[in-house]
Amino acid sequence: MRARAHAFLAASLDGFIARPDGGLDWLLQRHAQAPAGEDFGYAEFFARMDALVMGRGSYEAVQGFDPWPYGDKPVWVCSRTPLQLLPGKPLQQSTEPLAALLQNLGGQGVRQVYLDGGQLVHSALREGLLDSLTLTVIPVLLGQGRSLWGALPADVGLQLEAATPYSDCGFVQLRYRVNAALNDPVAGGH
Repeated sequence: MRARAHAFLAASLDGFIARPDGGLDWLLQRHAQAPAGEDFGYAEFFARMDALVMGRGSYEAVQGFDPWPYGDKPVWVCSRTPLQLLPGKPLQQSTEPLAALLQNLGGQGVRQVYLDGGQLVHSALREGLLDSLTLTVIPVLLGQGRSLWGALPADVGLQLEAATPYSDCGFVQLRYRVNAALNDPVAGGH
């Protein structure tokens, strides 16, 4: 049984997760407008996860953070290129395809995995591996940047589980379950 994959992301209203150069200044500026201590459900989400799988770009973005943002939670970094992993952290590199990694993690008793990184989440969507998506929409139009979305081989049906407005800062959080029935051509998907 494969580990279930979950994403927790923020994007501009026009669907960008970063500026063209990877910059997140727009997100940090908007987050500063949120009430002090507001984490938009991240701590609760993260506590439910057994492990984290991230792409190389996400790893490179967080490797200098002090303190390490993931505590003792095991982290797998997906990259075909050799990486320098931080010493003393529960980090492993994986070169296998995401589907195989999730299957292997499930075989090791890992049930819930947090997928971090736009490219990795998009790959999971494209391959039918994402089980849930929590998306916080930030009230800004960037006009260009690194898109969360991209070409998919077929429609990906989503079932809304919750919509939470944060009126103090204008954020809206949408939590979806990826609906396998909508994604199955036999069951009515495309």
